[in-house]
Amino acid sequence: MSLDITPMVSAGRQVIQNYGSGQFMISGVRLTGPALVFPERSLAWNVAAFDGLTIDDFAEVTGADPKPEILLLGAGAGGALLPADLRAGLRAAGIIAECMNTGAACRTFNVLVGEDRRVAAALFAVD
Repeated sequence: MSLDITPMVSAGRQVIQNYGSGQFMISGVRLTGPALVFPERSLAWNVAAFDGLTIDDFAEVTGADPKPEILLLGAGAGGALLPADLRAGLRAAGIIAECMNTGAACRTFNVLVGEDRRVAAALFAVD
């Protein structure tokens, strides 16, 4: 007997199936490098490094309709802190940002999307 651990999500919702080797598998689509994941779509995120992030790098998130309530920022293999000015900019846009390692962000995204929460994930790939 096998155990299905795939989260129960509504039809058309994105599920992060796996990550590693510099890429993600999201609802059957492979993305290489950083990615933005919303409940209904995923796309490549054109950023170079966590340390250089600015509020402009989150234009796709802050301009989303519907706007996510929560942004999970997967900072790579290790943990990192989101700079205060960036956190404040996202909060001013009505978005609560939580920064964690990419694995935790992927797992948390799947749980929250399974609960039909307005969530997005901005993920840096890990090797």
